[in-house]
Amino acid sequence: MTGPTSIAVFRIATSGPGDASGLLALIDAGALAPADILAVFGKTEGNGGVNDFTREFAVSALCAALAPRLGLDAAAVEHRIAFVMSGGTEGVLSPHLTIFARAPSGAPVEGKRLSVGIAQTRDFLPEEIGRAAQITETAAAVKAAMAEAGIDDPADVHFVQVKCPLLTSARIGAARARGESVATLSTYTSMAYSRGASSLGIALALGEIAAMPADSDVLRDWSLYSRVASASSGVELMHNVVVVLGNAAGSSSPYVIGHAVMKDAIDLAAVAEAFASVGFDFPAIVAGEMAGRVVNVFAKAEASPDGTVRGDRHTMLEDTDISSTRHARAAVGGLVAGAAGTGAIYISGGAEHQGPPGGGPIAVIAKA
Repeated sequence: MTGPTSIAVFRIATSGPGDASGLLALIDAGALAPADILAVFGKTEGNGGVNDFTREFAVSALCAALAPRLGLDAAAVEHRIAFVMSGGTEGVLSPHLTIFARAPSGAPVEGKRLSVGIAQTRDFLPEEIGRAAQITETAAAVKAAMAEAGIDDPADVHFVQVKCPLLTSARIGAARARGESVATLSTYTSMAYSRGASSLGIALALGEIAAMPADSDVLRDWSLYSRVASASSGVELMHNVVVVLGNAAGSSSPYVIGHAVMKDAIDLAAVAEAFASVGFDFPAIVAGEMAGRVVNVFAKAEASPDGTVRGDRHTMLEDTDISSTRHARAAVGGLVAGAAGTGAIYISGGAEHQGPPGGGPIAVIAKA
């Protein structure tokens, strides 16, 4: 895809990470052509950690299901379509897929409508994860994805989803065997480094930060962040997949996207602001009047790194039984689901450099 076009969006419930039946049903009904699929975002019911293989399983199942429909092998499908799986459906969150696809261009519309751009970085070496190479390569990919979407003004970018790699023991060992150091020896912490560096790359590309950050800024200088970044780490890849979602002139999509930034995990005002950005006021939200118009809500969640929420101590960072990202997904998921009227929303944990510390961006896609 080059330049804005019409974009269709579908949200499909799944019974498990290997369930592609809803997607195939759309195809069989003629509502969606396999060749038109651009990206698939998914929430899977794993733990969201290093060993969450539900993400890889979901991608494999989708590729296997789509391969015969596209006349390709499964590996080629994964290169053709941007798959972004986010593990963890704690609390009321419900496993589902969101499909972004090309659609026939309709009559010209007034204003700007939803457009999607996709780009990928090269594969990273283990020692590059969480460091300058990941920042600069991500920034270049964001600019390429914006160009593909026909978006010139960074203000028209409302959500940038990145799927990024993490470090495993084998990857750390390979780097050390070559005499190289890595950002961290903790495989779990490497997820945060990868998300953080990817998000700083987004901020750099969009002009949200003035200069190239240093390696030492990653996970340390919390004043540096993007207001539209969403990064999710996974074991299933070694490069970054970048999906830019925004509004573009020339798109004839029936949908628009808007966003706000949550300052913390209980920022209901920002949730209302995000819905207002696509035409809903708060009473309408509570009354459920937006049912049928909202396609999905995307938000980042994290436990505030200073250990408090508006002055009150939280224990998410001190729980050795359940990781802080799982706590945060459940908390923010409940807050947003109450406004959206559904748990089938895309809430991703770990918001390092994605919004202010303890907060994160929230975006809404709805019919115009």
